[in-house]
Amino acid sequence: MKCPFCDLNEDKVIDSRPAEDGAAIRRRRECLACGARFTTYEKIEQPPLIVVKKDGTRELFDRDKLMNGIVKACMKRPVSSAQMDKLVRQVEDRCRNTLEREVSSQQIGELVMDGLKELDDVAYVRFASVYRQFRDVNEFMHELEELLAAHKERERGAAAPKNQPDRQ
Repeated sequence: MKCPFCDLNEDKVIDSRPAEDGAAIRRRRECLACGARFTTYEKIEQPPLIVVKKDGTRELFDRDKLMNGIVKACMKRPVSSAQMDKLVRQVEDRCRNTLEREVSSQQIGELVMDGLKELDDVAYVRFASVYRQFRDVNEFMHELEELLAAHKERERGAAAPKNQPDRQ
């Protein structure tokens, strides 16, 4: 590995550990020439994932673009950067696990909304309002009503008494 400080190719690995939930290996290295320490990551090379947009155009999957959309939706909300990064990884993994080389932007949007719904209702509504391009207040209200109904259903499920095992 080429040292980023002195450009020589002589180094030793000081430490290795899994990173990105086991999808990569983080290696801490020390240059044998100048003594500087630096970190490298080793990942499996993935085939490119192509996103098919609504208008039929295709572009490479852009993790940063996805993260930017999630960050905007979560602005000033109690969602940590680690939670957002995990959501991006989950969406990318789900897209790659289909074994298809192309995925629609609609599928990606739905996966993001499912994840945001679990993290934060306000972030979910923000993302949905941009993604679904609500044309009027009625569409927005319909989405809010569905969210409230799901909330009430979860609360009812949490408040319901635990089922007793059947005795025979």
